[in-house]
Amino acid sequence: MNDDNEFFSRAEKEHAAGIDTSVPHSARIWNYWLGGKDNFPVDRAAGDHYVQTFPGIVDVARLTRHFLKRSIRYLVVEAGIRQFLDVGTGLPTVDNTHEVAQGLVPEARVVYVDNDPLVLVHAHVLLTSTPEGATDYVEADMHDPAAILAGAARTLDLAQPVGLTFMGVLGHVQDDDAAVAIVARLMDGLAPGSHLVVCDGTEVVSVENAEAQRDYDEGGSVPYKIRTLDQVRRFFTGLDLLEPGVVPCLDWRPEVGLVGAPPPAQPLAGIAAKW
Repeated sequence: MNDDNEFFSRAEKEHAAGIDTSVPHSARIWNYWLGGKDNFPVDRAAGDHYVQTFPGIVDVARLTRHFLKRSIRYLVVEAGIRQFLDVGTGLPTVDNTHEVAQGLVPEARVVYVDNDPLVLVHAHVLLTSTPEGATDYVEADMHDPAAILAGAARTLDLAQPVGLTFMGVLGHVQDDDAAVAIVARLMDGLAPGSHLVVCDGTEVVSVENAEAQRDYDEGGSVPYKIRTLDQVRRFFTGLDLLEPGVVPCLDWRPEVGLVGAPPPAQPLAGIAAKW
């Protein structure tokens, strides 16, 4: 943003009153890495500092977005899913869940979940729906699965299969057992036939990656835990993990025509079904 408040109308500014622009925020930094405009100088500074130490983070952000698009297409076309619960959605950019899903089936219903006031403002303004489908937003914390399910039930039929997605957000839950429990409690509240999509952690934790993450965590942002392959696999416990399993996200049913060498560090990704 050239002017930190240029995006907001007067009504939106009232909703945004709780936004702290003096501290970097992960959703806004992620938005910056993806080329978005909904961020502040403090976010751009934190994002640039991270990139200086670990340039691969921009690839990580983009690969996660590409996998989101590919996974939603799989759930719609091959798994027949028509409802989606996107937890920790962050700021809208391009190829958001509802755009991909409703572009394939206009009647798709999507609920986004986040607890950030800036995301709330943007959600109300930008996350529109096709006439045939529905798009809603639930203001809730990941640590409260009951509130997420209750809010989602206003728009989704939880007696029917749902695609539950976590795209680059589970690292905000530092404790492994707590993160696994959050995912399990949400899946327990969904019908058989539902699918879990996770993209998180990293294939290779380099010295540069670890140093950049340490600087980020100490810079005032909410800390983010980078998980290993085995730690990410735990999120799928008790579910039917689809082939090829938990892999670097470019390797999950890759699109034809990928050109160039893969980046040195990739998010890990997997999809599993509940039967």
